[in-house]
Amino acid sequence: MTLTELRYIVAVAQEKHFGRAAQRCHVSQPTLSIAIKKLEEELGLSLFDRSSNEVMTTNSGARIVAQARRVLDEAEVIRYLANEEQSQLEGNFKLGLIFTVAPYLLPKLILSMRQVAPKMPLMLEENYTAALTEMLKRADVDAIVVAEPYAETGVETIPLYDEPFFVIVPKGHRFEELDAVSTKDIAEENVLLLTEGNCMRDQVLGSCSELAAKQRVAGLANTLQGSSLNTIRHMVASGLGISVLPSTALTDNDHLLFSIVPFE
Repeated sequence: MTLTELRYIVAVAQEKHFGRAAQRCHVSQPTLSIAIKKLEEELGLSLFDRSSNEVMTTNSGARIVAQARRVLDEAEVIRYLANEEQSQLEGNFKLGLIFTVAPYLLPKLILSMRQVAPKMPLMLEENYTAALTEMLKRADVDAIVVAEPYAETGVETIPLYDEPFFVIVPKGHRFEELDAVSTKDIAEENVLLLTEGNCMRDQVLGSCSELAAKQRVAGLANTLQGSSLNTIRHMVASGLGISVLPSTALTDNDHLLFSIVPFE
């Protein structure tokens, strides 16, 4: 039993004529007649009384045709839902990402998007958390990727992934001998941080109150800062201080530039 066969019997029931039903279904009359005969054999009963010029449904046929109409209506609903879902995956998707995530997350994200929604153009915006939040509220972007903790009224948040942090230090630094570096340990060092406005900076300072207090006393003018994680990496490699990086920001060759120690 197929949807095509159900369409044929509905057409015959409405037209009361095999020829007109065939024209309506854009098939030849023999094709339609054979399909209906096949369905009748499958069901084990006659759906139509063919004894007169005007084809009428049998009592059983009338009930089956009524059910066929309902099935065809439901099939149209399914088709509508599928088309609606497909159209949603074809429009532009505008995604905002914080600077510290974009370079490392985007390659994997773009590959995944091409598999799931190959027709959906991906529009990207890199910015600070505060700016991305305002863009989201104005509907300038559809979604944003930011670091936790994040809480904003009217914004639904969904955890995306977790990643560990590592302390990076110049070659020969005393931390190389440690299994892990504590917040107390880094408070005693010259810690290189991202510029104000970066959530990565806030995360590091939020995890180490001693370092945050030290930064407040020293002031921005006396603190070495970098505008990007890549800049921070090269500053550490040059021996200007240590820093804390997420695991995604580390590359396979970083161990040639500096030492990497787990951060607890």
